[in-house]
Amino acid sequence: MGRTHGSGKKEKLKCVTHVPSPVFQQGSSSFHPSMPMVRVKKLKITGSGFKATDTRYHSDVNAAIAAFTWKETVLSDSQMDAVWDRVHQSAGWDQGYVDSFVSMDQLPPETDPELLKTTRNGDKAMHEWMQHADAFLQALITLEGRGQSPADCCSRCQVPEAKGRYRCLCCDNLGLLCKLCIVAAHQYSPLHRIELWNEVYFVKVSLKSLGLRIQLGHPVSERCPRPNMAWGDDFVIVDCDQIHQVGLDFCGCGRSSKGQVEQLLERRLYPATVVNPKTAVTFRALETFELLQYESKLSTYEYYQTISRLTDNTGLCVPKDRYPTFLRIVHQWRHLKLLKRTGRGHDPIRGVSETQPGECALLCPPCPHPGINLPEGWENVERGLKFLYALNLALDANFRMKRKDCSSEAADPGLSKGYAYVVEESAFQEYLKKHDKETEPKSTCSRHDAVNLADIRPGHGYACSGVATVECSRHNAKRPLAVCDMHRGERYCYMDYITILSIQLCLLKLFFISYDIACQWVIHLLERIHQTDPSSPLLQPDVEIRFLVPKFHLPAHIPACRNRFAFMLTPGAGLGDGEAPERGWGELNPLATSTREMGPGTRRDTLDYHFGDYNWRKTVRLGASLLKKLKTATSDVAEHVIAHQELEATISPDKLRSWTDAMVAWELDPANNPNPYEVAVKTPTQAAVRRQLAEEEEKALRSGVDFSLSDEVSPCSLIAMGIDLEGEQRSLKTLTKSLWDHSQDRQITRVKLRSNALTRKLEEWFSLLQLYIPTTVTLRKREPQKKVPPKSFEVQLWMPSQIGKLVSFDKSLAEIEYKLRNAQAHEALGVLRRNLQIRATLYDIKDRWLRGQGANTRALNALATVQARITAARDEYRQARTALLALADLLGYAKVDQEFLPLEDKDIRSMVEAEPGSGETRRTLSWIWRQVNAADATEEETQEFVAETIRVEWGKSRARAQRFQEEIDLVQEEMNRTLRFFTWKAADWRRKGLKAYAERQAVLCQSLHDAFKHQWAGVPSLVKSARDEAKKPDLFYQRKQKEFEKRNKKGDKVFVSDSGPSSSIAPDPLD
Repeated sequence: MGRTHGSGKKEKLKCVTHVPSPVFQQGSSSFHPSMPMVRVKKLKITGSGFKATDTRYHSDVNAAIAAFTWKETVLSDSQMDAVWDRVHQSAGWDQGYVDSFVSMDQLPPETDPELLKTTRNGDKAMHEWMQHADAFLQALITLEGRGQSPADCCSRCQVPEAKGRYRCLCCDNLGLLCKLCIVAAHQYSPLHRIELWNEVYFVKVSLKSLGLRIQLGHPVSERCPRPNMAWGDDFVIVDCDQIHQVGLDFCGCGRSSKGQVEQLLERRLYPATVVNPKTAVTFRALETFELLQYESKLSTYEYYQTISRLTDNTGLCVPKDRYPTFLRIVHQWRHLKLLKRTGRGHDPIRGVSETQPGECALLCPPCPHPGINLPEGWENVERGLKFLYALNLALDANFRMKRKDCSSEAADPGLSKGYAYVVEESAFQEYLKKHDKETEPKSTCSRHDAVNLADIRPGHGYACSGVATVECSRHNAKRPLAVCDMHRGERYCYMDYITILSIQLCLLKLFFISYDIACQWVIHLLERIHQTDPSSPLLQPDVEIRFLVPKFHLPAHIPACRNRFAFMLTPGAGLGDGEAPERGWGELNPLATSTREMGPGTRRDTLDYHFGDYNWRKTVRLGASLLKKLKTATSDVAEHVIAHQELEATISPDKLRSWTDAMVAWELDPANNPNPYEVAVKTPTQAAVRRQLAEEEEKALRSGVDFSLSDEVSPCSLIAMGIDLEGEQRSLKTLTKSLWDHSQDRQITRVKLRSNALTRKLEEWFSLLQLYIPTTVTLRKREPQKKVPPKSFEVQLWMPSQIGKLVSFDKSLAEIEYKLRNAQAHEALGVLRRNLQIRATLYDIKDRWLRGQGANTRALNALATVQARITAARDEYRQARTALLALADLLGYAKVDQEFLPLEDKDIRSMVEAEPGSGETRRTLSWIWRQVNAADATEEETQEFVAETIRVEWGKSRARAQRFQEEIDLVQEEMNRTLRFFTWKAADWRRKGLKAYAERQAVLCQSLHDAFKHQWAGVPSLVKSARDEAKKPDLFYQRKQKEFEKRNKKGDKVFVSDSGPSSSIAPDPLD
């Protein structure tokens, strides 16, 4: 935007803004809701002020979001200046774009040629460049010389005797200068790179060798009458692009009362020492490295080596090594920036050493902070709205952030003593001494002790096995004093300590705390907290705590935990997932290669700095992240609410009242009420069935009825013996397959001995079998004779299921086998499900935490063991199912094939795995997780089970609808809290002294407040539309129909390439 003045023209001011609202294309009746528009607003001088006019054009260029909506109005000159300043500061206009188009009364272009999307033929700009590669190459080579037809004299003084032999690689269009001019031109730029023409090519020279000296304590270009030369006249300055050897003088005439350190800092040079400094680093080099490491996790050594190679990349003139000095300066610089950004330098009373624990941590603006961003009376809201003022925490550990056993606390204590995110070390060590001999209890859930694959101790040569953290689970921000080192695996005492410190002095009344193994950690948690901090907020009588398991980790838990600790089933949890720490580890893990080599104090400080930057980036992106959450919730809430209403319409009112009462009772007091999401299903086991058969046999004996044909083996014992023999055959078959040509003698001997034992058992089996089924002798004789006798695991046992209708026998034996096979199939599925959960957990731990050959080898061995159990369970189920189908045909049982589905390899996957060839969008749950274990249930029991299933589905449907509605309310409250936080923070900065920096920080907070407020201006209408759809389903179905038609229209689009039309169809947007 700009003001233009021309001869005979009135002064006018033009602004460009993006029009996000739907518009109609000019000259057409078609509706284009996503077509970007550029609005050109011209403010022209009138007799008494300014007048605004408005024009709109289609464009994809500079779609900036305007902060104001102007109407036809007349503004005074002072009003116009105020509007101009506000728009210029807050809207972020592209000045070049405005000057190029709007100020010349030209229409904006339809597209930006530099932002063309890559087509099937590749990057058009790249193809065009390839045609000009030779010209680019020649230009680069020409720049190595003096250029074409260069002038011989100095381009600045134009004195014929002054030869132009020097050039600056940092100045633009300076030309070739003489020695005097090059020195004079760089009095204000003494750190530029200079080259000398030696009549053949350019060589590097320093400004010091040309006579330039940097005078401190005086204005630039003014010499001190009594300069104090830097010690040894060997001063080194490290800049972004070179390590400079400079001539530097301090003021010695008394004009400046500042010492050497202050004189260097005044020129934005950071000294290496406080006494007789010989090295300094420019502020811009430190600022560049700070952000570069935050973004790329570049190590200090790599950055310094880059500067060193920019100075000399041949190895012939290596600059002086200042890496240890640079390392120390970087550490001090970031510590000072940490203190500066949190206002510690503005405290006139307390010095740096008096900084309070956690005082330098950057708070999460949307989180509830009593006295800062909560409305009055928040403590007295009704119970159903307490979740709006709850603190959501997430705990996790990271085993990649190890630290080698180098240096010590005495040699490297660090600069930050618990000032920000990492806990203070001495107090932490005192706490650990009290818990050193504690042992973790065994898991009552799945094998969560699999985390021990990261080693109980950190391993040889390591002092720490990783770090543990507490984060805000909704906004992914680190909490103050919420990070600690782990010296022996993932122990409960570590998680207890950082949880206590992260919420100390917190006045909130409701906490949602998620942790991968919350089901185990929560056991005796309050007792452990009471021993450490009896005044903890978690122990207050009016405080409520809900423990959860992150969504990604939940499938690895047993069913009871999946229902009790699920986010979706917890009132007030909204659409949270608890995976905030995992997202943070993804950004922190690349730093592990650097921090594992650091001393203890430097490592803690480095983590503090990176966590601070991590929180800041989350803060400035809150406008987009919270809006995205709200759009997700509002786009889907109507669908879940309508689906729940349609489900309730099919259920009787009496049942609804009963189910609702039970659901509300559990939500209010989950500890003392049954979980309404659990279904009580009759699950047979082989042990239970065998016990039942034994009891029936005992009753028959008491009544004088005995069908046994042997004094040692009853009919049920016979069938059970056959099933056990099948298991031994499967086991021996697997063991035999593990042998190969070079197996050791002891392995072969072990297999032979088991085979011989099985052969003897088979002989005993057949001798007993012929007592109960004599015709099996005939069946065995009918078997085809082979040259090589079958191996013991290949012998057919001729169980009733294998006999079928070949010969006649007592059908009671088939009845017994059917009951045992039924239980065997269900047991096999249970074993399969448990081990699939374990395998999913092991894979997750291996991929996320384990590095190194030893740890990965142990993990692979554990995975191989679990995989062997999965394979055994698969084979057992398949054999049991085959037998059940044969017995069902023999006994006339129906629908057995529907109850026991065929188990294919693609069905053997965990709850979080997709079917091979399918993506996450089309992921379906394998049938093994939906299997109904209701064998042998009566018709009445079956109807009861169906009713229970409907009740649970109704409860889950109700929970989904409520979570989406909660998310809308929660995100709106978080937006309001964010705005209140920035208002409070701006006022807090303005109360401080040293106004320049404090006011800049206050304006920054106010600018974030204004930007977010404008970005969220459409939130009320968005929420209203979503709630209208939930109340009026017709509106929802109309929107879905439009989206469907739009997708189909996009899917039918024909792509056109340079070679002509193509019949390729756009991919499915769900892929």
